[in-house]
Amino acid sequence: MQLHFSPSMRSITISSSNGFIDLMKIKVAARHISYRTVFHTILVLAFLLPFVFILTAVVTLEGVNKCSSFDCLGRRLGPRLLGRVDDSGRLVRDFYKILNQVNTEEIPAGLKLPNSFNKLVSEMKNNQYDARTFAFMLRAMMENFEKEIRESKFSELMNKHFAASSVPKGIHCLSLRLTDEYSSNAHARKQLPPPELLPLLSDNSYHHFILPTDNILAASVVVASAVQTSLKPEKIVFHVITDKKTYAGMHSWFALNPVSPAIVEVKGVHQFDWLTRENVPVLEAVENQNGIRDYYHGNHLAGANLSATTPRTFASKLQARSPKYISLLNHLRIYLPELFPNLDKVVFLDDDVVIQRDLSPLWDIDLGGKVNGAVETCKGEDEWVMSKRFRNYFNFSHPLVAKNLDPEECAWAYGMNIFDLSAWRKTNIRETYHSWLKENLKSNLTIWKLGTLPPALIAFRGHVHSIDPSWHMLGLGYQNNTNIERVEKAAVIHYNGQSKPWLQIGFDHLRPFWTKYVNYSNDFVRNCHIMES
Repeated sequence: MQLHFSPSMRSITISSSNGFIDLMKIKVAARHISYRTVFHTILVLAFLLPFVFILTAVVTLEGVNKCSSFDCLGRRLGPRLLGRVDDSGRLVRDFYKILNQVNTEEIPAGLKLPNSFNKLVSEMKNNQYDARTFAFMLRAMMENFEKEIRESKFSELMNKHFAASSVPKGIHCLSLRLTDEYSSNAHARKQLPPPELLPLLSDNSYHHFILPTDNILAASVVVASAVQTSLKPEKIVFHVITDKKTYAGMHSWFALNPVSPAIVEVKGVHQFDWLTRENVPVLEAVENQNGIRDYYHGNHLAGANLSATTPRTFASKLQARSPKYISLLNHLRIYLPELFPNLDKVVFLDDDVVIQRDLSPLWDIDLGGKVNGAVETCKGEDEWVMSKRFRNYFNFSHPLVAKNLDPEECAWAYGMNIFDLSAWRKTNIRETYHSWLKENLKSNLTIWKLGTLPPALIAFRGHVHSIDPSWHMLGLGYQNNTNIERVEKAAVIHYNGQSKPWLQIGFDHLRPFWTKYVNYSNDFVRNCHIMES
């Protein structure tokens, strides 16, 4: 850069060092120039010179032929300031266009895919792929990853189904040890309840609970929680019903671990005279028909089109194929009026519940002539538990279902129910239940898939009295995000679903509500290594 003063001081010229460009020329009048004017001019030039130097450097670095100094300045100061258009938007639009084209075309056969993003970038650099090839590889990689994730999800659901259907080693050990104790220890075989208390088993001034189960540990929790939270434990009578193989172990547990002042009766299904093949022919067919057994015990993936179903739908189908749904023990609830002919009002409990509040007020609820006091499950926000209507349980494409049922009718929950047995005996609920079971068997299980609730929803239509939802909170075996505050306030919490609290797949933050009632100091529990988690 050069600075030239004319001999007459009439002009000052600033030019680049190569002499090609006159960057600035200042002319001054000869006759009226003063030293003050020159001084001010030099000050202005001193301020401008650094900028001129920067512009000159830009020109030198980028080349005179590539851009003018003002053009390069425009690049540095930004396209908005000098009106230039940024090309990045056009590049993005072009890339979107390529992606849309690739999305509608077949992926080239034999396209080798890297297994990570880093390898993809490396191959891009080494092989100089164009944008189209890159888009194809990106699409193929994403589809491959989605397929692997989907397959992993289905495998997870299958493993969870098997875990939920199995008996944990500790619980199996507990049953075996207590069964052995029944044969060798007279105290384990003592009569339940003692002879002097037998009349109380049919005394309607007491609060009678019905608990069908083949899980000794779960039964102990239900009974212990009910007695410990009751304001009147001396008024409690538990009727525990179990199967033949579990009877000795169940009897041993309650004989050796009394829950005074409450009364416990343990009976096996083989001890009820009424439960004959003549009275339960449909259930006999449910348990013994080969097609039904294959459905519940066979290969759950056989014939399943996993590509056309979602993981959630698949999980629901697996839940419907739990072997417990063809157990006679699970259907016993429909025969309560016959099994307990001297009782007027009972509370029915599943073995995966925990009682957290005194339940004696349930006997004071006026059912208004209805048979079944239950919590309705169509008035909640969650999709898994409390938004269930008939359409969720029945196949409304079946003509018999479409003709007789309303898809919008509200469902209700099993697990904690108040049954007015006196009113029940005046109805044809059992006959209706049997009739629809027969129809479902004849239609090869195309009317419904899920266990004992669907036929009960039909059989009890018009006989259900809705009770406050705070009495019975459901879904603790389904939902990991269950509201803890609501759990703490509920009278009965129900671990319905696969994630039972005694299984490893149970939810850790919900398990303590159940384990607080397990007697971990019991010798049988300790010897079977059932440890508090």
